[in-house]
This record gives sequence, C-alpha cells and structure tokens, in this order.
Amino acid sequence: MVRYHLSRVDASLATESPRRRRLLFSFSGYREVNENLIEVLIFIYENYMDSDTDVPEDQILLEQELSNAGFRKNEIKKAFNWLDELAWRQGSMTEQSSRNTPSMRVLTQLEQQRLDMETQGMLLYLEQTGILHPSTRELVIERAMALDTPELEAEDVKWIVLLVLLNQPGQESAFALMEELIYNGIPNLLH
Repeated sequence: MVRYHLSRVDASLATESPRRRRLLFSFSGYREVNENLIEVLIFIYENYMDSDTDVPEDQILLEQELSNAGFRKNEIKKAFNWLDELAWRQGSMTEQSSRNTPSMRVLTQLEQQRLDMETQGMLLYLEQTGILHPSTRELVIERAMALDTPELEAEDVKWIVLLVLLNQPGQESAFALMEELIYNGIPNLLH
C-alpha cells in the first residue's frame, strides 16, 4: 500500500475528533480506509489540492493512486463526478456572484432532514461572518445534497464549504478563514 503524507498532520491527534483521527490514520497508511465520498474528497484535497504534490495529468493514474490508498473505484468515480459538477456549477454562477444581496434561506423539508440543526447553524454563522455569500451558500447546500449520505455532519459540510471556496474568484480570504476553521477551530478573526 502506498503511504500518503498529510501536510497538516501533527502529533496532537488527541485533540482531533474521532472521525478526523480515523481519517488521519487511514490517510497516513496505518489502516485500511473505511471510505465514503466525502473522505475521498478530503483525501484528494489534502494530498493534491493543498500540497506541493503534483496532480497526475492522467485521470487513470490519479484513480490508481486513490485505489492504492484503499478507496473503492465506485467511490473514486463518484468523487470525480462530484468535483466535475462543482466546477460546472461554479462556472455557471459567476454572473450571479456579482449580485450578492442579503437573503433569507428557508430549507426544504428534505434539506432539513439531511442538514441537522448544528449544520444549519454553522451555515448561518458562515454567512453572517462573510465567509459565505448567498450564491456560495446555495452551491454548498446543492453540493451537500448531491452526496448520497442520509444525514450530513457539520464536519462534512465544512469540507464542502472549503471545496466550494477553493476556486471562487475573489474568495481567497474566505477560503483562508475556512481552512483555518477546519484545521484549528474558530479563527480569532471571527470572534
């Protein structure tokens, strides 16, 4: 098995959530990955999008590397489709993002079932602090609903927010704050 290195793993795993510790151990090669789509996305982000490691030019090579890391081919394909859909939706929303006006969002019944109260509160917090705008909030909700998970945890949605902000023009500071929130908790700038 290929042992991958995480750029942000430190020795203080005791402060990490049990799920995050499992992911860190899995990605470090200590045990097989018990994956789902969000874990594949986190792995791709931490090993290719947020590191000095070059993404293989050929998608087949990247699929092989992910497979060697312990992910099932089905989950790898779903992750690529999810990222492709994100890129397409981001491209189509560039016109909308220039018209960000404050808005109130009422979740549908299905969205309420999938996004628990903690997650809904987190999204509201991120919007009130300026990390999310109405258009990026909608993209986050849409991408969260695209995951075939019955109920999403707030930690999962944080990663979705990070991936949505990653390639958003003009959102570099929001991305940096979100990355800080994921890795180190609430940034001091937000208190």
